[in-house]
Amino acid sequence: MGSVLYGGIDLGGTKIQAVVIDDDNHVLGSARRPTPSQGGPAEVLAEICQALHSAAGAADVDVRALRGVGVGSPGIVDDGNVSSARNLPGWDGSFPLASRLEQGLGVQVKVGNDVQVATEAEFELGAGRPYASLLGVFWGTGVGGGIILNGKAWVGRGAAGEIGHMVVRIGGALCTCGRRGCLEAYAGRGAMEQHAQRLLRKGRKTELFELMRRRGRTRLTSGVWARALDQEDKLAQQIIERAVRALGAGIASAVNLLDVDCVIIGGGLGVRLGQDYATRIATSMQPHLFAADAPPDVRVAALGDLGGALGAALLLTASNKAS
Repeated sequence: MGSVLYGGIDLGGTKIQAVVIDDDNHVLGSARRPTPSQGGPAEVLAEICQALHSAAGAADVDVRALRGVGVGSPGIVDDGNVSSARNLPGWDGSFPLASRLEQGLGVQVKVGNDVQVATEAEFELGAGRPYASLLGVFWGTGVGGGIILNGKAWVGRGAAGEIGHMVVRIGGALCTCGRRGCLEAYAGRGAMEQHAQRLLRKGRKTELFELMRRRGRTRLTSGVWARALDQEDKLAQQIIERAVRALGAGIASAVNLLDVDCVIIGGGLGVRLGQDYATRIATSMQPHLFAADAPPDVRVAALGDLGGALGAALLLTASNKAS
């Protein structure tokens, strides 16, 4: 009897990562497509389907042969409906992502919060395996969080883990959520790009946007930021350091509340910049920790760019193993 196969989709603000895995969590095929920068949920839906078909093709299977597909989506997830996904284009209200994908793909679809499923993947398969409780902080287009307490995921009423919207400065920078002073307004890659543009207009020098054009990108991706840091671009260094300070304050506040064993730093920027920057974040946390003599471990996500898609697929594998 052949292996049971599952699909996983990591829906991010910049990219859509798809995988096909077997029931031993081995990746058989993967594909990546850019997230649309214009349009709305229908355009995002079309790109998700294309990404999954490409991953299935790489695995030499038909999408309809999959037992099901899991999707990790930003925003608030409620019974397959996704709302408040502000890092996706035109996603202002609620959209029935699971049912619409089921119609388009012809297979069962389950949807979870993108960062929560990625955190669960790290807990089950990656850097979080030695720990009973952990906080996943995914530093990318936005800043998201996932929580594992005593071996179990904590999602609250559906919106737990939104660490990007913890206030790190009263009356501070305007966030995409419409509020001020959120962590994401300082450390989200989208906000960092806007800040760089404002400083450029004020006459500051930087190679960030030239690197972006040279690499054929339309946004300041994690790779562009990493290249600018390698070239010791002063403005890039300043903006990243500002982000690290904000991450330190926000994560420390969450740790003071939850007292977890470990903080996992993931996301496009977190993985790309690696353990050196995870250590810098840990140092930035230290002055804000109540139990400063017993800080949590701070580790980089071990599953890399595929962690979110693997975590999404686990939505299906866990439910099928339990049934």
